[in-house]
Amino acid sequence: MRKLHSLLGLWVAVLAVVLALSGAILSLDPALERQSNTLAANGQTSVAVLAGRVAQHYPGVEQIQRTPSGSVIVYYRRDGQTGVDHVDPQTGQGIAPHTGSPLPRWMKKLHRSWLLDTPGRVVSGLTALAMLVLSVTGTVLLVRRVGGWRHLADPLRGNLVQRWHTQVGRVVVLGLLLSALTGVYLSAATFALVPDGMQDDPDFPSAVSGGPAAPVTALPALVATDLNHLRELVYPNPGDLSDVFSLATDQGEGYVDQSTGELLSYLPHGGFRQTYELIYQLHTGEGLWWLGLLLGVCALSVPVLSATGALTWWDRRQSMPRIVDNSTANAADTVILVGSENNSTWGFANTLHEALHKTGLRVHTTAMNQLATDYPQAERFFILTATYGDGDAPSSANQFLARLGQLKSPSKATFAVLGFGDRQFPQFCKFAYDVEAALLAKGWQRLMDIDTIDRQSGQAFTRWGNAVGPLIGQDLNLVHTPKRPRTDAFTLTERDDYGEAVQASTSIVRFAAVSAQGLKGSLARLFGGAGLPHFEVGDLLGVVPPGSAIPRFYSLASKSGDGFLEICVRKLPGGLCSEFLHGLQLGGRMEGFIQLHPDFRPVAGKAPVILIGAGTGIGPLAGFIRNNTGQHPMYLYWGGRDPASDFLYKPELDTYLADGRLTGLHAAFSRVKEGAHVQDRVLEDAEQLRQLLEQGGQVLVCGGRAMAKNIAQALDEVLVPLNLSVATLKAQGRYREDVF
Repeated sequence: MRKLHSLLGLWVAVLAVVLALSGAILSLDPALERQSNTLAANGQTSVAVLAGRVAQHYPGVEQIQRTPSGSVIVYYRRDGQTGVDHVDPQTGQGIAPHTGSPLPRWMKKLHRSWLLDTPGRVVSGLTALAMLVLSVTGTVLLVRRVGGWRHLADPLRGNLVQRWHTQVGRVVVLGLLLSALTGVYLSAATFALVPDGMQDDPDFPSAVSGGPAAPVTALPALVATDLNHLRELVYPNPGDLSDVFSLATDQGEGYVDQSTGELLSYLPHGGFRQTYELIYQLHTGEGLWWLGLLLGVCALSVPVLSATGALTWWDRRQSMPRIVDNSTANAADTVILVGSENNSTWGFANTLHEALHKTGLRVHTTAMNQLATDYPQAERFFILTATYGDGDAPSSANQFLARLGQLKSPSKATFAVLGFGDRQFPQFCKFAYDVEAALLAKGWQRLMDIDTIDRQSGQAFTRWGNAVGPLIGQDLNLVHTPKRPRTDAFTLTERDDYGEAVQASTSIVRFAAVSAQGLKGSLARLFGGAGLPHFEVGDLLGVVPPGSAIPRFYSLASKSGDGFLEICVRKLPGGLCSEFLHGLQLGGRMEGFIQLHPDFRPVAGKAPVILIGAGTGIGPLAGFIRNNTGQHPMYLYWGGRDPASDFLYKPELDTYLADGRLTGLHAAFSRVKEGAHVQDRVLEDAEQLRQLLEQGGQVLVCGGRAMAKNIAQALDEVLVPLNLSVATLKAQGRYREDVF
């Protein structure tokens, strides 16, 4: 589906932009026309009254038209000359000649037919169909990306271009769907592919009274017709008593006897005609000026979506590695199948391919969706796959499980699955586990148990390769250097150092964006921005240390609105990134990027929030408290080593307790007399925690894996009287973890 969305968008981008911009311009017409007209209330003015007013100023009136936007147009003859005027329906007086601007006519012809009549109408129809497909596929891809309909309004992930594309898309998608769907219908009606009912006309009356013409104001059929329903009134030929008025309304058409005023041969609009006129109104906004303006605004997004979509496609294409020495599926003894969303997994697959090829193996590497029906020479399969959204398959693997059902396992073939993901997300490598389960269910033989790679760890990949090598009788040395991500420069502005006395050097560091130069910098200063990308507390800062392309991730204790990046860093012996950050002096620079983490933040509302962490895990928890300006109930349980040395954020926490942003603080320290850990405080405070959770409280845990495991065990014990568990709270979205 992603491939269809991308390629179709590239093919029709220019056509869609022209169609959208011309439509946006045309959407102004109903609003401008409505603004210049005075509409009568329903039942206030009849067609007979209007005709009488017009007759006072236009004795030679031949026809009266009313547009859906309320304009009244009179066709008349005077002194042997024909004329067309806009008139005021309240007085019947002429406002101005109805000449019509050439620009709207030209724009309509461009929009409907590309100035090419029938061939152009075909192009417009096909473009509308393409926009409909793009809107539908874009919606489906958006839902998949955010992890389901319930996450549709959640903060978006990805780089700036991707976020712009997705954010604009989800705001305007309903408008684009409506415009495209109605446009497709109107095009189909133009070519008689669907009936429109426009050919259904009433029969001319076989008999009329033939009496003298009565005053138009006294004709019952016209008296009974409200002005707001009028479409057209055509007058009979002067002096021809056998002729009749032709009356068209939004409900039907008929004829009116000029003598008796009787409605003759009336034919109400059928279902096809009503459907057509409704869809025409929805597409053009005629009679619904506010809808026209709304659709026009949505149409203005198409150039933005086209540009950002093209840039996203180009970035993805550039990051796609080129597999050298790729054997065919029929000749390969080793097959590598790849499931990737943003192409990072392809880099690891390419490294594996090159290493296996150097050992003399015939290797075929392809996307999981390209799974062939037969691999006659295959002895082993390696499946390298990421997970997308809420446990779904990535774009290059979303057809794999269906294709697998058609594939027979070669008798001698074995397989190994390697999953890629980020442990901070709830569905870490879920699709990889699903793939292994499906292969085992098909009777395939496992070469080795499934393994996983967290955050593109090159070291973990090397370790996996060392385990695979002996199993296939080869010396497999996998050294993979991920492509260096795009980064921004930040400068260190503040630091608070802790923990030297307990051999646990920890620093709270704050960074400011390095001022951009040129146009980018000027725009940032013009709009008062601090030059920071958008982020929230709990999102991740990827730091790329000098001499490495592999980022290290730290949970953010600040949001972009604070004007700085704040993280909490413990110095690890031999830690490339932590030693770099601890050695950084004020004014020193760091390269980094933001990775959104919307699954780790408090749910909006007044329910109590229980924050639990240890060590540097206090960083985002302190940020949540800092932003609790509504003073909702918020409790912090945190563990450190020694309050005299590493009580992180103590001055700030005292302030938060005083001003109500923090309701309760429960700290535990392990390197003091009768020391304790944070899980001990949780157990000691079991009764209060049960009360908070009964009130709908939510739990956020941040810190090391061992701590998180101990907290989960302690809370399970606390929750027993409530017939709850941590697993239940997770399923309810009330228990969230950020572990490292």
